[in-house]
Amino acid sequence: MLEKMEAMVRDHDVCVLATASEGKPHCSLMAYLPDESCREIYMVTHRSTKKYRNLIQNPTISLLIDTRASRSDGSRTEAEALTVAGLFEEIEDRERLRRVRAEFLKRHPSMDHFMSHPDAVMMCIKISSFLLLEGLMEAHFETL
Repeated sequence: MLEKMEAMVRDHDVCVLATASEGKPHCSLMAYLPDESCREIYMVTHRSTKKYRNLIQNPTISLLIDTRASRSDGSRTEAEALTVAGLFEEIEDRERLRRVRAEFLKRHPSMDHFMSHPDAVMMCIKISSFLLLEGLMEAHFETL
């Protein structure tokens, strides 16, 4: 089942990022890039955003990746939803930042202007677990 979860992460490139601060949740639609091992997910934001302020106060996150848009039959009862739990860290090492940024732009070339802003931050999410919901009733959990 872990392979299916990893494939779902690799096959998509947009997720919902959930952060929280002072007991209040906040969700953001985000473009992402997984690393080869599917143990890290990279995203970019600006320091001035609510999500970034939340992450600095509370680095625990949840991501949602789902298959609603790719269902050709329109059936939502057969859709799959993957919840990814993890911890945020900012990428500060210059060589790693250069490498991740280049790979991210290969997958998301339209984000070049956003990433070039002086306020931009490349984020790394260290994945701790996956929860896959298949349809409405079948759930699978994997801890990394």
